[in-house]
Parts: sequence; structure tokens; C-alpha cells
Amino acid sequence: FGPAGAPLCLAIAPTRELAMQVAAELQWLYADSGAKIATCVGGMDARREARALGFGVHIVVGTPGRLKDHIDRGNLDLSQLKVAVLDEADEMLDVGFLPDIERILSRTPRNRQTALFCATMPSLIRRIVGRHMRSPVWIRIGSEIETSPDVRQVYIEVLEQDRVRAFVRLLKTQVSGGKVLMFRRTKVGVDNLAQALQRQGIAAAGIHGGLVQSERNAAMRSFHAGELKVLVATNLAARGLDIPQVSHVVNYDMPQNLEEYVHRIGRTARMGRDGTAITFVTEWDFPMLDLLQDSLAGELKQETLPL
Repeated sequence: FGPAGAPLCLAIAPTRELAMQVAAELQWLYADSGAKIATCVGGMDARREARALGFGVHIVVGTPGRLKDHIDRGNLDLSQLKVAVLDEADEMLDVGFLPDIERILSRTPRNRQTALFCATMPSLIRRIVGRHMRSPVWIRIGSEIETSPDVRQVYIEVLEQDRVRAFVRLLKTQVSGGKVLMFRRTKVGVDNLAQALQRQGIAAAGIHGGLVQSERNAAMRSFHAGELKVLVATNLAARGLDIPQVSHVVNYDMPQNLEEYVHRIGRTARMGRDGTAITFVTEWDFPMLDLLQDSLAGELKQETLPL
């Protein structure tokens, strides 16, 4: 890399944690190259970010809202950009970042290279491709519903009001020294479940977009260090995170579609390890269960859990 100035590469991610993780990997990859890498993410000090951009950088990694803010304030000049990367693009569009992404890409040169990564290909993604990419090459790795053969997939029928009791039983009978990542649909649901588990004496914490960054960082550090046995998360908070040694994923709330199911259970069985994905099926969840079973070709097996 030559002298730092306006950034040459921009990477956009849907969450603070994923953006920080990408930046950390880039720091490692380019440690000997002299590359200056800046992060621009919500929840962090915007003035410090502006100063870093003012000193000149080679690569910027950020979340859509904060990047747009820096562009609007004149802190971020994308006129020299060579490469734009959109990571987890389908998730960014799901949560309403399309206007921000359009605004950001409109400030970049037309002759840049654009790389777009996503697990599914909805119509909005194709709209982005049509507007901002020229003669794109499509690369598919596996299929959109492919799951790892190293994940044991099971479901347990349980009454809605018995789920906490069922999970405590699971911890005692099936989870030994591993880590458990649990999914809930809403932020309130995450908080309520984490507190319920804590009252049962379980080392648990929640993570979602409503927490301040220091709280999210603290929960992630504790989970990485093994101080927490259970991390309860929303889909977005866990999207793309590199959480090592997750032995079990538990769908406390039934996923709302097949793609969401695949994303969730992909948090376990990484780096050659085995993993288990357990889905609680309540009295309201049988239509979605039927869809999963039809799509997964017998991979999802029923188990019973005596309470």
C-alpha cells in the first residue's frame, strides 16, 4: 500500500460485531503491508472515527447507517474507491438498509469492483446487482437450503409454557462441556429468556441490537472465554459472528422460514467439529415444522424429552 488517503476499499456489514470482526481479520491479513484500516460502526465514537478518516486510510469497514452519516458530514470520501464489498447483503436488506446502501454506492466510482455475499438471493438483492454491478459473475457454493452433514438436527415437541423447563432439562442431560447459542425472534424475548435462565442458576446472557455496544462486547467476551454457558440472541445479532466451539444451537422460537433455519444452525459444527441443532416445536409451530421436514429430506429427526 502507498500513502494513505481516501479509502481504496470499503466493506459493509449489517451489524457492529460483524464489522469489527471483519476489521480484525483484515488487520491480521495486512499486518505487514502498512495498510491503515478504519471502522465506522454505530455505537462507537463517531468523532474518533472522523479523525481516523481525516488522517487517511486504505480500507474502511462499517455498518450502513454510520457510513452514510460520515458521507453526509463530509468525513468519508469514496471517490477513489476501487473495491466495494457487501457482506451478508440479504440480511442488510431484510432490516431496511437498502436506502443507506444505495446512498453509499452512489458516491463510489462506476468502474469499481463490487463483491456481494449472501446466503439467499431475494428480489431486492437482484435489484442491487442490476443497478450497481456490470456483467456480474454468479458463484453458488452448495444450495440455498444446504445444511452441514456434521450437524445433528432434532426437534422436540413441547408446550410453549414448558420451554424453559425443557431447556434446563436439556442442559442437564445432553449438554456437557459445550456452549449453547439460543435464538429468539425479539429483543424482549431475548431479555426475558436470559433472565429466566439466570434465575435457574444458569450462566446466561442475551445479545441484541437494543443493547449498548459495551454490553454486547461484554457478553461476547464472556461467551468466548467460557464464562457463559448460554448466549441468547436474535437472528441479526448472531448473523455472521465467528463464535467458536458452539456445541448446540437451540431454536427456542421456531424459525420463520427455511433460510432462517439454515442460518441459525450454521452457527454450530464449524471447523470440522460436530454439532447439534435442537428446535422446540410448540402447539403453534406445526405448519413450519412440516415445511422444514419436506425441505430437509429426512435430516430433521424427532426426539422426546421427559419432563
